[in-house]
Amino acid sequence: MLTSSEIARGTQGALRFLQRDPAAPFYFENSVEACLRSFWVMALVAPLYALYAVISYSGLSVSADESEIALVEALRYVVDWLLFPVLFYEIARHRRWLDRYPRYIGALNWISLPAMGLLLADALVANVTPASFSMIFDLAVQAVLFYWIVTTTRMVLSVNWLMAGLLLIVNWVPSLFLSLIVSRVLGVSPGLGG
Repeated sequence: MLTSSEIARGTQGALRFLQRDPAAPFYFENSVEACLRSFWVMALVAPLYALYAVISYSGLSVSADESEIALVEALRYVVDWLLFPVLFYEIARHRRWLDRYPRYIGALNWISLPAMGLLLADALVANVTPASFSMIFDLAVQAVLFYWIVTTTRMVLSVNWLMAGLLLIVNWVPSLFLSLIVSRVLGVSPGLGG
């Protein structure tokens, strides 16, 4: 399990990417061990994700029951978390970025902790405000998250904006398709809420 000092350092480093602090990448060790330890963030974020899912589903009509939703969302959580590191490994191997792979994946894992706070706020806003405001707020949250990932990519991998944008697409599109599959499997349709 992660120590409180590791959590503080990882969160601080993740937030420093938003500020484009040149020291941000060095909050994360560039070792396989540190990269593997960063996957413990998945356990830290899991309860927050569960709360996010409960809030998000409260405004939707779903044909599946609660146990089916819990199972499918748990599977989605694990697959979504592990999908990009697997895809990026092959990209890193072909682009000769394997020397930066541990730091990059570790940084992205740590970003997930504070980013989940933004997603929780987004889900709450969607349930308590008019649709027009919640849509604008959602777009703002998505813009911040995309900027965060692109900035992290640029700083850790030392790539230009175009390459960072392409890697964002590689990260985001499979997650989008996974969300569409989950919605289809659970029979999700917009409800009367948010």
